[in-house]
Amino acid sequence: MTTFHPAPLPAELTLLHTTVTDPLARPLLEELTHEYSTRYHKPVNLDEEYPPEAFHPPGGAFLLLLERGAPVAGGAYRRYDAGTAELKRIWTHSAHRRRGLARHVLHTLERDAAGRGYRRIYLTTGPRQPEAKRLYLAAGYRPLFDLSADPETIGPLPFEKHLAAVT
Repeated sequence: MTTFHPAPLPAELTLLHTTVTDPLARPLLEELTHEYSTRYHKPVNLDEEYPPEAFHPPGGAFLLLLERGAPVAGGAYRRYDAGTAELKRIWTHSAHRRRGLARHVLHTLERDAAGRGYRRIYLTTGPRQPEAKRLYLAAGYRPLFDLSADPETIGPLPFEKHLAAVT
């Protein structure tokens, strides 16, 4: 089990636990949809992937990282099985990348999931998302695929991480 702690959150940033239907989330989710559609050359509709309730407590969560009230990053998890949360929709707005914001979102989601009794996190990322692959490896996630293989031959890249109990 790897302990992963990003730098403290700067004062101008706040975390908001909300829902995927919150109007504040729309710009991030629209940009994420556009990015996926562009990278994979096919239309993507996140609204059809999972019902919004999948990310509601107690089994799930959706959070936004706000800078002076504007969304700059976000992410979610849902119940995968009784002991496992599945991360979804981890995203940093294109104008705010390379600042460690995704690390904050990831760390917060991990702590929240552990606090709700989850002991494992599972996720998949796409083969055309090398920055996400690097983030998860740096955060102590174990790849459930051959790292030396061409990601395009694998499809979605699965990862897992075991969580420490929150006390």
